[in-house]
Amino acid sequence: MQWDDARIFLAFAREGSFSNAAKRLGVRHSTVSRRIHALEENLATALIERSSTGYVLTKAGQDLHKTATRMENELLAFEAESSGEKEDVAGELRVAAIANMASTVLMPIFSRFLNAYPNIDLRVEVTNDSVRLAERDADVALRQTNSPGKTLVGTRLTTVASAVYGSADYCAAVKAGEAEETWVGVDCCDYHRAWTKQARPQGDHSFVVDETSLTAAALKVGLGVGYLPCFLGDSDPALTRYREPEIQHNLGLWLLYHRDLRNTKRVTLFREHMQREIKSVAVLFEGSA
Repeated sequence: MQWDDARIFLAFAREGSFSNAAKRLGVRHSTVSRRIHALEENLATALIERSSTGYVLTKAGQDLHKTATRMENELLAFEAESSGEKEDVAGELRVAAIANMASTVLMPIFSRFLNAYPNIDLRVEVTNDSVRLAERDADVALRQTNSPGKTLVGTRLTTVASAVYGSADYCAAVKAGEAEETWVGVDCCDYHRAWTKQARPQGDHSFVVDETSLTAAALKVGLGVGYLPCFLGDSDPALTRYREPEIQHNLGLWLLYHRDLRNTKRVTLFREHMQREIKSVAVLFEGSA
């Protein structure tokens, strides 16, 4: 068996479908299907079978999953031990990040990393959902949390503060008694959803959004007030703070990765780069700029 066959099968085993495995690998759906069926023929045994809920691994497939995972871990260990000088480091680094952060304050930081290490292919995937680092959904995840997973290795980069924002005109009108206090309903993450519910328990929202950039857009046109991370709210001249940050709403910004990757050169270089860069702009995240 060639490692590439095992790598493709491992992607399928982790994703549970040909299409998701293909997306993960950056290849065609038909390529994954063809390679796995060829692997089954070469091994003279079925590795997957269809069930009422989709595809599942057979007993042989489960055994191959374990073997392929060990192969992957051995290769990662070899890479960590044999990595040369940082100028020679190459390969793909998959980073999972939060959309509003990746598209704003983090983008220049990513750019400087690529300039410093041009042989590394940086693949940024944005999601607000949890990432299965143990299943290699990503190599590194940038996450806001005060309780990172126990099975993960991580570095706390800074504190992310949040405040309540609105347009300058709207906030002035509310404080002058010329307008009613209205809250934009947010469903972008558990944190902002819970904080909004605490601040406005009656839940009488006439406008609800599910993404932070939409929250900011709604606030700028005077649809009400709402929570935003300070690195977004303070950087927009059309917005002003309606309420100051509260310490109970502070979240840690963590760089997380699976312990098997802790010594790989690409991850080490990225971690060190992020620590330096985030330190230089920490006031933006902490809301003290």
